[in-house]
Formats: sequence, C-alpha cells, structure tokens
Amino acid sequence: MGMSVSIRKFGGAVATALVLTVALTGCSSDDPAAQGLPQGAPATVQADDVPITAPYDGLRPTRVRVPKIEADSSLLAVAVDSAGQIAVPTASKPMQAAWFRLSPVPGAVGPAIILGHVDGDAQEGIFAKLGQLVKGDEIIVDRSDGQVLKFVVSSETQIPKEQFPTDAVYGKTDKPELRLITCGGVFDHAAHSYKDNVVVYADLKS
Repeated sequence: MGMSVSIRKFGGAVATALVLTVALTGCSSDDPAAQGLPQGAPATVQADDVPITAPYDGLRPTRVRVPKIEADSSLLAVAVDSAGQIAVPTASKPMQAAWFRLSPVPGAVGPAIILGHVDGDAQEGIFAKLGQLVKGDEIIVDRSDGQVLKFVVSSETQIPKEQFPTDAVYGKTDKPELRLITCGGVFDHAAHSYKDNVVVYADLKS
C-alpha cells in the first residue's frame, strides 16, 4: 500500500494528504488470479520493503473492530518513509491493519486514518469486505488510554485512484471522524495494483 504524499496545513495543524494522482497503492503482493481470488476483488501490491515506524509510545489506537465484516486487528502506528510514502504492514501479514500516526488519534477532532490490506500471501486481508459497509454500521476503536470508541459509518465510496478525494479524506473537520481505506476495482496487471480505492467515512458515536 505505498502512498505518495504531500504535506499541507489545515487550520494551522500539519496534516498529510495524498497526491491526487497517486492514491492508495500497494494493494496486493501477487496477481489475484494466482491467489484464486475473483478478478474484481481488491488486492494489495508487494510492500515487504516498505519500513514500519518504530514502536510509538504516545496516545494511540491499539485495535480496530468492524463487526459487520468480522474484521478485527491490532493497530501498528505507521508514518511516512524517506521516499515520501506511507509505510504499511507487510503484505505477507494481510490481516494486520495500521493507523497513520500523522493523522489525529481516533477520538480527537479531525480525520483519523486507518489503513488495511485487502489480500496478501494468497489470503484475504483485514479490509477485504470493506466495501460492504453502509451508513449506520459500527466501527470500534480501542485506545492506549483504555478508552473504547464507537464510530458509525456515514458513507462509503469506491473511486479511481486518480480521482482520490484528498480534501474529503484528509481535510479539516470540526469533530472527531474516522477513515478506513483500502483498494478495490479492476486489477491493473501492468501496474500490479487495483485501479480504485475504497474509503469508508465514519463519525464518533461515543
């Protein structure tokens, strides 16, 4: 899931936004046909060489659960590597999700970003069924301070990567919000990546 990013200021706070022409990539380590996955299934590109950030001891989310799609993962804290890409978990561990720690901590004002593979190592990933979520579905996030936060899905979209909704995903908000992101759409064999992104938007419930 390597991502090229640019740094922008939103209301005086530094936030990280995706370059519009390169959204979430690195969505499969292998051709899905070779993995026995349907051609329209989201997938993930090889990310084994993308570094993961060092252990992060500040306030952070530690777990994400999405009951409707039976997704449940601990959360790594990842940032941007020296190449300007968002570091993500290795595709050999597709059930591992990550929190982008340059985004707000879930529960703080702003859009907290959680990333997940849709497949890897010949198996489904943590967000393989992300596109099934609809308005009203629940997402639960545990934090390192013991808080358990409930978010409710407000909308879901699948969009071509070149049309990635940067402002909607990363832009300033006046309340705590959550974004779950993965890949989807048609598999591009030449680019070894799926052409779309799936983005779920959610608001804090409690």
